[in-house]
Amino acid sequence: MTPGSMLLWAAVALIGAIGWGVLALARGEEISAVWLVVAALGSYAIAYRFYSRFVARRVLKPDDRRATPAERLEDGVDFQPTDRRVLLGHHFAAIAGAGPLVGPVLAAQMGYLPGTLWIVAGVIFAGAVQDMVVLFLSMRRDGKSLGQMAREEIGRAGGAAALIAVFAIMIILLGVLALVVVNALAHSPWGTFSVAMTIPIALFMGFWLHRIRPGRVVETSLIGVALLLLAIVGGSWVQESSLADTFTLSPTTLVFCLVGYGFVASVLPVWMLLAPRDYLSTFMKIGTIALLAVGVIVAAPVLRTDAVSDFASSGTGPVFAGSLFPFLFITIACGALSGFHALVASGTTPKLIQKESQVRMIGYGAMLMESFVAIMALIAAATLEPGLYYAMNAPAGLLGTTAESASQAVAGLGFTITPDQLTQAAKAVEEQTLIARSGGAPTLAVGMSEIFSGVFGGSSMKAFWYHFAIMFEALFILTTVDAGTRVGRFMLQDMLGNVWKPIGRVNWKPGIWLCSALVVAAWGYFLHSGATDPLGGINQLFPLFGIANQLLAAIALTVCTTVLVKSGRLRWAWVTGVPLAWVVAITFTAGWQKIFSADPRVGFFAQRERYADGIDAGQVLPPAKTLDDMHTVVTNSTVDGVLIALFLLLVAVVIVNAAVVCVRAVRSPVPLPTTETPYVESRIDLPEQSAEPLAGART
Repeated sequence: MTPGSMLLWAAVALIGAIGWGVLALARGEEISAVWLVVAALGSYAIAYRFYSRFVARRVLKPDDRRATPAERLEDGVDFQPTDRRVLLGHHFAAIAGAGPLVGPVLAAQMGYLPGTLWIVAGVIFAGAVQDMVVLFLSMRRDGKSLGQMAREEIGRAGGAAALIAVFAIMIILLGVLALVVVNALAHSPWGTFSVAMTIPIALFMGFWLHRIRPGRVVETSLIGVALLLLAIVGGSWVQESSLADTFTLSPTTLVFCLVGYGFVASVLPVWMLLAPRDYLSTFMKIGTIALLAVGVIVAAPVLRTDAVSDFASSGTGPVFAGSLFPFLFITIACGALSGFHALVASGTTPKLIQKESQVRMIGYGAMLMESFVAIMALIAAATLEPGLYYAMNAPAGLLGTTAESASQAVAGLGFTITPDQLTQAAKAVEEQTLIARSGGAPTLAVGMSEIFSGVFGGSSMKAFWYHFAIMFEALFILTTVDAGTRVGRFMLQDMLGNVWKPIGRVNWKPGIWLCSALVVAAWGYFLHSGATDPLGGINQLFPLFGIANQLLAAIALTVCTTVLVKSGRLRWAWVTGVPLAWVVAITFTAGWQKIFSADPRVGFFAQRERYADGIDAGQVLPPAKTLDDMHTVVTNSTVDGVLIALFLLLVAVVIVNAAVVCVRAVRSPVPLPTTETPYVESRIDLPEQSAEPLAGART
């Protein structure tokens, strides 16, 4: 490092340290949200410059002279060398779904400090490391899926358990994400029009970039962004025009639209729709979050919630039950560590990457970007008045249906908000009511509207910014559904390919169509049931979302650690081994409590017993409205309890099998064989795009 760069990074470290110091030393006084932004950005910069560089150079050793699967297996459908800027946009858009938006909003119940610490520290040492290492390992194995890598590297027993667990969890995650999109777009002509228009815009960008003006990324980006802005403005116009009815769709109609879109996005060549649409969505995502960060810096809103709330220790919070450990880490999920990311990192992205050195920018860098999204979501929630926050996120059974009953319920929680304030808050964003609008998405939209209107347009623009935020959330999440469906198709092809080889070939058209149809049919079934029944379908499995996602991360980190040990890199196995130990601790603790806790708000079987007793007594307990609903809740609790026990068992089998392999590898005098593909010299010359000087190691 030159003296100038040393001085620069020392300044960055000092600024970040000041931000953390202000947050740590605060003792009851008001704290500006600006310090959260400063602390996070300073930490991200240091982590990317030093820690990610260390992991890439010492642990992975990428070699740009080695051909990637995108180059060796190029077929114009799934394998396609893709400009690193476009691929970064695709990868970020594919991994950044509901988690970084909703999880931190719900976790604000515990206070702003625990969530901030986990989001920043978790992404630096766990989430971003997982994404980068999984991407690298999959790239070295012809883009194999996570489950298939587990089968080939760990063994038949652990691999079979991983394949079953990964695919089952994947369907649950896709169903949950799709349901959030349906809820956000239902009866919203503005959001539906704007999101729908991204599809033809992406198709245009794909053909422009690959057929009309090959390689003109900047030119294509400018055209795409201009068209996207027109689509957003046009959505606002459509909402007030005679076309509003055309784009006002019911939840059921949206379900069929999503299923059809998911199938098409899975089977079309990746350059034609998926990659350009995700790249286009990234401009919307990053642009909005950057604008929100500017709004925070300019308006400097005060953090209204406590640094650490009483609910963090008591575990009696109304938003979600359970103590800080382990449920804060389960709730935040994607903002710090997400197993879903490992599916994308072993799905579409390794089949598109041009050079090995780009795994650092794409794998580690995209995850840092998502973590910053989570920080901004946490700020949006933490700067709201606590009374409004709990009036929106506490359950309807506690709040009632009127502003008066909600005001009294919030007062019982120790916070204050008047019925008039609740009414005015809803009126300001042109909603009928904000009471019991749980799930996190409406709260984030209200928080964003507060920050944006404080800088751009004043209070008269709150309604505009609120509906803009709702549309933004839908667009944000939809990109994980289309990419996830394609990833699910890869996984299913890998699984079925173990039984019948032809279907495992990703370029075999019948296999592509069949597996795509099966994947969308699976999550589409649960989505349709959930859209028509508040207690059915994917709603039944929604409580599994957080733990299931983190169990995926446990499988991913287990595979990473096993491969590092097998390939003779035992001294560096702690890089993934330490995050693995942590995620196993939180997921198995949470799973144990979900199965055996006597508190019906936490334990699935305790909840089942409570509702079964209610049925015997002829009582109807919320959220049930009839005795039939009571029976449904009993069934749902039983299914969730059994499934979480099954998932824990499958992950335990994977970990035990991996431990046996690791012990064998340590005792072996020579490294155990791995399924890494042989070295092939690359013919692509991109010296100006190298993210790193070549490591020069043919590992």
